[in-house]
Amino acid sequence: MDFSIENFRHRAARQSRDLHLGDTGDFHFNPDLETVIRENAVREAAVLIGVFDAQDGPHLLLTERTTTLRSHSGQIALPGGRADEGDRTFEETAMRECEEEIGIGVDNLEVVGRLPTYLSGSGYRIHPIMAVVSGDYQLKPNPDEVAAIFHVPLSFLMNEQNHVKADRDWQGKRRYFYEMPYENRYIWGVTAGILRVMYERLYVD
Repeated sequence: MDFSIENFRHRAARQSRDLHLGDTGDFHFNPDLETVIRENAVREAAVLIGVFDAQDGPHLLLTERTTTLRSHSGQIALPGGRADEGDRTFEETAMRECEEEIGIGVDNLEVVGRLPTYLSGSGYRIHPIMAVVSGDYQLKPNPDEVAAIFHVPLSFLMNEQNHVKADRDWQGKRRYFYEMPYENRYIWGVTAGILRVMYERLYVD
């Protein structure tokens, strides 16, 4: 399969024309939780799916959250956060958060599309914004939020063989989710869920 930057641009733009297909979220594999998740997902947020060209092909940027954060501490995440009142679009939210968290600003980001809204069990309506990262930039992790910045080959994340459907007990019920272990990083939960949606919407023909 073609995982080039140009192909990513094309697939992202094509997907963005079909956003009327509806939202998705943590209820995708937990239908009994759908009503609760939909009722509780009231806080707007956006994340940036940043893809850049490396020597071995496109890679996708991810962060490891600091252990001092109140929620999802130590987990793997996409750069992003809550929408501010001054944000005119969710694209602005994602790019602002990306600059605040890892130092990549609007001058180095080319927005190429967005994925359906992802409703999380933690009460967020997450708008995933896809972008190509290019030009000269220096990664600067915000020490209050980001413990580390790393990247994973797009070809790895968009390969269904690397998607593991796992489960855990949660409030007396079995909860199902995706995980995508890569080297010493444990990508799971909402981040893996969004990347799974990206795979389904962009790379399943």
